[in-house]
Amino acid sequence: MEYLNELNHEQREAVIHEEGPMMVIAGAGSGKTRVLTYRIAHLINHGIDPFNILALTFTNKAAREMKDRIGKVIGDNEARNIWMGTFHSVFAKILRMEADRINYPRNFTIYDTQDSKSLIRDIVKEMSLSDKVYKPGVVFGRISAAKNNLISPEAYRRNTEIMSEDSQAGRPRMVDIYTEYAKRCFRSGAMDFDDLLYKTNVLLRDHADLLYKYQNKFHYILVDEYQDTNFAQYLIVKQLAAARQNICVVGDDAQSIYAFRGANIQNILNFRNDYPDYALYKLEQNYRSTKVIVQAANSVIDKNTEQIKKTVWTDNPQGDLIRVHRAYSDNDEGSFVSHDIFEIQNQSQRPNSDFAILYRTNAQSRSFEEAMRKLNIPYRIYGGLSFYQRKEIKDLLAYFRLTANPNDEEALKRVINYPARGIGKTTMEKLLIASNKYDQPIWEIIAHPHTYNTGLNKGTLSKIGAFALMIQSFQSIINKKNAFEVADHIAQESGLVKDLNADKTPEGVARYDNIQELINGIKEFSDQIDPNNPDRIFTLPDFLVDVALLTDADNDDDDDNKVSMMTIHAAKGLEFPYVYVVGMEENLFPSQLALNSRSELEEERRLFYVAITRAEVRATLTYALTRYRWGQLSQCEPSRFLDDIEEQYLSRPKASPKQSNPFAGKGGFDQARQQFYKPMGSANDVNTSPKPNMKKVSDTPSQASAADLNGIRVGTEVEHARFGKGKVLKIEGEVPNHKATVYFPSAGQKQLLLKFAKLKILS
Repeated sequence: MEYLNELNHEQREAVIHEEGPMMVIAGAGSGKTRVLTYRIAHLINHGIDPFNILALTFTNKAAREMKDRIGKVIGDNEARNIWMGTFHSVFAKILRMEADRINYPRNFTIYDTQDSKSLIRDIVKEMSLSDKVYKPGVVFGRISAAKNNLISPEAYRRNTEIMSEDSQAGRPRMVDIYTEYAKRCFRSGAMDFDDLLYKTNVLLRDHADLLYKYQNKFHYILVDEYQDTNFAQYLIVKQLAAARQNICVVGDDAQSIYAFRGANIQNILNFRNDYPDYALYKLEQNYRSTKVIVQAANSVIDKNTEQIKKTVWTDNPQGDLIRVHRAYSDNDEGSFVSHDIFEIQNQSQRPNSDFAILYRTNAQSRSFEEAMRKLNIPYRIYGGLSFYQRKEIKDLLAYFRLTANPNDEEALKRVINYPARGIGKTTMEKLLIASNKYDQPIWEIIAHPHTYNTGLNKGTLSKIGAFALMIQSFQSIINKKNAFEVADHIAQESGLVKDLNADKTPEGVARYDNIQELINGIKEFSDQIDPNNPDRIFTLPDFLVDVALLTDADNDDDDDNKVSMMTIHAAKGLEFPYVYVVGMEENLFPSQLALNSRSELEEERRLFYVAITRAEVRATLTYALTRYRWGQLSQCEPSRFLDDIEEQYLSRPKASPKQSNPFAGKGGFDQARQQFYKPMGSANDVNTSPKPNMKKVSDTPSQASAADLNGIRVGTEVEHARFGKGKVLKIEGEVPNHKATVYFPSAGQKQLLLKFAKLKILS
């Protein structure tokens, strides 16, 4: 019980709550994860069997961290027995156990977004529709929204309002695509991510005995980030908790920012209506940020009307005022932020990982990337192409998926002619026609080519037969050997490794290395031991389930010492000592798309609240007076959200651009340039910004003396601390801003400012 001594009064009361529904409203940085984990540990310490506890999160990473914490209190063996994971992973587990009830195979494939869009693209083409009108992304989003609201294709067709919306949008065949998409997924034995929730609802709705079974299995249900739940998630939780009502939800309505993907803030606001006798606990002490940051954030969220009132406070130091920096352009904004980071690093010896740049849209990253590269500051962009989305990885995973579930149409189409084996586009079209004609999976046609009339010649049938025989040979060992042994065998025998190994270009070598890294990861997965069943073999299907349910947050490499750059949506749940919230301009943040209603504007304000509360030590807000949009230089107006913060918490530029139009009258942009550019000062001076270099840069290598270049010339072999050995290809610019173009075999061609690059001359 010593763990209770680590909690403040409010946290302790929430942890020791006994029976009945409860809601924990947790302000930013108030220790909600600690409350959730210690409550689970407390239940187990008081005799609740961990097998009877269901804990739902939004990332596997959060679930793992919670299990680790619980394990330290009650022991790892007991912690492993808790039904804990993401909504999708937990309900995928239930669906695999009960798949026969909804006529699905237990080894059903889980389609990712790319798989779904590929299938939609094929359906649109087969229906002779325009992919400019029926864009795969738009169609996928529409289908996803329908599933999250538990609307089947049949219900979709009966809903006159939805059908009318599609007609007005010029997409009247949307329902036909949805119907065919659902049919093809079922035929392939596949579910997409939305199906994992949709099908679970169907399972509980249509099979009363299963609902009763799981209601009596889960005596206690705990839900993290409840404000982010959609209708499908809400309904599953409500049904499972109906029998005992021992439900604990933890969240913060002020951080509900995912309406665009179906999250409904009303779920948390209406909790008291669903459970009138609920207990409410408010965690209002912030352990993360300075007083200035906490109080400024409070002043922002106070402007929203839809909220559960709370007053977040902290015992932390007062801290610096929140700086507001006005830049002339988006490039100037990037330059200011990068120089500011550079100065703080030099003055305070802070690691790169202490800094984060947050923006409203991914497209804003360009100017900051360029500025960071010029100062040789390493950075990492969240939301880029993850390891498991790279082509070579998806190719090998498709072989794995096809071996586990031969009816997986998307996996089959991806690998049937890779590496090339003479089964081309025409052959695939004939197989697809036969598949639709006989209403059978393509694999059924391939595995029994003489049973169906495909119109293929003898030579092609022979090639298809050889492919089918290879996949069947893989299937014969998939459940007999561990995941690593099967995966390595498939990688070699499919010809994929041989094909990649033949490409000796830097890109080819990188792809080959990625495959090796995947195989290494599967080896590590296979070598784990199940404490409840030490003799268990972790098979390839087990690995596929594990990979399919990864989220973006689970792929983070926390050890990288790099500046983090990401959208504010991606930053939720993270914290950094120094945070820069950039692009604080009207129609950018708040987004122009979010100005149609009060609810949309309030969600944008909650997003701003999330951005500010990521900062521990110092928050900086920046905006530009001009920004290029679609190739046109546009004037920008500072965001209304800047005025939501009480002035006592801000350090603003001395002359507010709101007072007059700096671009009007004689002088135009030149006058504005003189007005707003000032010499670069210290990191603490909010009224400074980098002075632009107005000198014309020479188009030819500089004729400065060798001393100015520290002996570096075109052709010089040099060594860089990060990129290794390289050769100088070009030198340009003037003192003291010489810039060298250097080719590094390990990293490609890089442009470096010599005064910062610290290159070592080798010859």
